[in-house]
This record gives sequence, structure tokens and C-alpha cells, in this order.
Amino acid sequence: MNAKAGTSEAKEAAAAHKRPSRQINIVLRNASESEASPGTSYASSAEAAGNPKALPASGPWAEWQKELDRMIGLDNVKSLVYEIYALLQIMQYRSEASLQAQAHVYHMIFKGNPGTGKTTVARLLAKLFQSMGLLAKGHLVEVERADLVGEYIGHTAQKTRELVRKALGGVLFVDEAYSLARGGEKDFGKEAIDTLVKAMEDHKNQFVLILAGYTAEIESFLLTNPGLPSRFPIQMEFPDYSVDQLVNIAEGMAKDREYTMLPQTVFKLRQLIAQEKVDAIYDFSNARFVRNVLERAIRYQAVRLLGQHPNGSPGRLELMALRPEDVRTLAQSGQ
Repeated sequence: MNAKAGTSEAKEAAAAHKRPSRQINIVLRNASESEASPGTSYASSAEAAGNPKALPASGPWAEWQKELDRMIGLDNVKSLVYEIYALLQIMQYRSEASLQAQAHVYHMIFKGNPGTGKTTVARLLAKLFQSMGLLAKGHLVEVERADLVGEYIGHTAQKTRELVRKALGGVLFVDEAYSLARGGEKDFGKEAIDTLVKAMEDHKNQFVLILAGYTAEIESFLLTNPGLPSRFPIQMEFPDYSVDQLVNIAEGMAKDREYTMLPQTVFKLRQLIAQEKVDAIYDFSNARFVRNVLERAIRYQAVRLLGQHPNGSPGRLELMALRPEDVRTLAQSGQ
């Protein structure tokens, strides 16, 4: 028991160093609509939270409803997204009725492990805010610490202000935001935080700031600055997917790529996911893990089919079928 706890603590301590960095990603609305996210799924029976009978059957919400329905689970997130839509709609009605319709603060905190749909929901909210008239452009600017923090005094503020300017009219999504506070008082990350806080005041209602990351680390980060929590009145918790949900996501991803999984393949995938959830207690990547397994399986299927049919094309059903031997763990990938 103590050994297992020690292993978990070691994983937590090393987690920050294991996460890969990436470049700035600016997602425009037209481009994002054609992209598949690892957190989206693909279930036809998913319902937005709240009473389904009360949801509008037509109008702008119907479009967002379809996108939410493609996501498995996340009922609490779907409920909060609908609350935001309802508030924006009622504020419009109040304005038309010559009643007070004061602007609300929509800066948010997204908490959860990787692959749980945080970026997908941020992109959806950007579109919702633009359609409802809150934001002018509705684009998403996705950044992390390396994009915000400079190398010398004053450089960080300059870089951060430039990214805020790019995000005006849309959403600025800061992934692993807690890393900005890791270096202590003398670290340039604090300068980035201060610049973001000032930008929230200077450009009030011109952009929405979303800070995202692991639940425990985000909560610790908020404690580093007493004024931060009150500036982010909306907090969304993105729970890990269950094994069943991840299998459904995998089946949906395969269907979108025009592949099918045999029952034995699904059984093996289920076992692999369950084992990974046990082995990767802290940094399990949810739908990202499933996507990686599926893409490896597609590569192994290609090698297998070429070996079985060296002189011609396999049949259509064979080209579509993913067999159990195509699904392997990362440790088996070199075999």
C-alpha cells in the first residue's frame, strides 16, 4: 500500500516534465468545425443536461446541441454550457423589454485530466459567444507557458499582451496554467499572470480567458493569488471517462474513419483501457490514449494486410476490419 502511494507521488512530481510543449494554436470557426477532437465522441444518444423537453427545438441552440450530443458523458459540463446560453438569451430578452441587462463575467477555469474534452468545449463556447453577440469573432487562441513567458524582464508582458490582442473578440485558452506560478516570486511566470489579470480589466467583455489544467494543480495555482478565484466565476470539472465511455469513443472514432472493430477486438480494447487506467493513475490521457491506440491499430492492420495480400488489394470488408491482433499496448508496439 505504501509502495503504491509512493509510486503515485513520484508520478505526480514528474508529471510536469512529461507533458510535451506545443506551438500557439489559433483555431478559426470554419476550420474548427471540420476537425475531430479526441474528446468528442460520437454517441447519438447523449443528452444535454437539464430537462430535454425544455430545450429549444429550433434556433441557435439546436446547432450547439448537436455538437454537445457528439460528446460522451460530461453531463455537468453540458448543463453549465446550457446555463450560459440561457443567461445570454434571457439578457437579450431583458434588453428588448427595456430592462437592465448588465454584462456578466465569463472568464472560466477548466479542471481535469488530458483528453477529457476541455479544448473541444472551449471551441464550442467561443462559437456560442460569437453567435449570441458577446464576442465579435468567436475564435480560439490556445497557448501554454512557453508562449507567454519571456527570457528577460519586460519580455513576458510584451508576449502576453500580444497574445491577448490576438484573442480579442474570441477566447484565450491557457493550458497547464498552473505552470505560470511554479517558479515562485522571481519567476517571469508571475509577470504573465499579472499581465493577464490587467488585460481582463483593460479589455473587459472583449475576450474570454479560460485557464485549464489538472484539477489539483489548478486549485493550488488559484491559492497563489487571493484575487484570482473571484475573477473566474465559472469553473467546469471534466471527469475522467469510464471504460465503457472510452470504448464508445473508440468505436465512434473508428466509424468516422470507416473502420469496424470485431467483437473480439472490442473485448481486447476494453481490457487494454482498464489496465491503462490502473497503471497511469495520475496522467491517464483518456480519449487521447484511445485515439493513439486506434491509430496504432490502423497502422498494424495496414502492415498485416500487405503481408497477407502481397499481390493485390484485400476485399472491402478486410480493409475495414480491425482485428484483435491489431490492437496492442505501447509496450508491444515494437514487436
